[in-house]
Amino acid sequence: MALAQARYPGIEALSDYRRLLADSRVEAVAIATPVASHFELATEALRAGKHVLVQKTLTETSEQAERLIEEADRRGRVLMVDHTFVYAPAVRKIRELAQSGALGELYYYDSVRINLGLFQRDVNVLWDLAVHDLSIMNYVLPSRPVAVSAVGMSHVSGTPENVAYLTLFFEQSLIAHIHVNWLAPVKVRKTLISGSQKMVVYDDLDPDEKVKVYDRGVSVGRDVEEAYRIRVGYRMGDMWAPQIGTDEPLRTEIAHFVRCIEAGERPLTDGRAALFIIRSLRPKK
Repeated sequence: MALAQARYPGIEALSDYRRLLADSRVEAVAIATPVASHFELATEALRAGKHVLVQKTLTETSEQAERLIEEADRRGRVLMVDHTFVYAPAVRKIRELAQSGALGELYYYDSVRINLGLFQRDVNVLWDLAVHDLSIMNYVLPSRPVAVSAVGMSHVSGTPENVAYLTLFFEQSLIAHIHVNWLAPVKVRKTLISGSQKMVVYDDLDPDEKVKVYDRGVSVGRDVEEAYRIRVGYRMGDMWAPQIGTDEPLRTEIAHFVRCIEAGERPLTDGRAALFIIRSLRPKK
């Protein structure tokens, strides 16, 4: 607390959060603590009449998330979750492409999100990294998965799983796969989204062209003379990189939180959006 006060002398630092919740001048609070403490802290804040922004992931279980949603609705408070990528200009452009039909029928979402560290002790690599892709999928894709499969492994004694693979199945031919890893020699943040008309490559680490759209794919036809012979042709069109805004996602997110409080609007990343992610990571038994 002393360090925070020294770095930011213009703020008031408190060691007891209950004093903050009891302060009538405070309308909204942000919770950036270990996931295990989110439910209790958010519940207390909502009951104190505060609007709440919670760092991902919202809660440990879907039951806890449902109770927070009910509490926020009952008290007319904004409950928002820090899924920052939803507010990134690149992700918003991808949503625009997917929702407009420019990509055609969606085939797959394939993501690699790996790096060396940072190892967490309270959550595994899925809850730390895959949450980002699940929030992007929830925002970009037009449908929700109907089944989930996950496998992971821990290679460091006393820590949660550090490498994992998550596969999500949809009613249509769409499939999604997420690879996350804390034990990789390089940092990669790359996503491929394929459609029947175009394909998208999203590289969050590319400073200039985060989103690239490829007019490439396959076309399937049948030889007239050989009715049972399927012919596959390859379409190799152009690649183009759409103009992407430079707005800082966290600044956009905070501005959205304030606007939702002032206008009584529902946040893009509200409790229900977070509930989808929690159910994907830990389905109800």
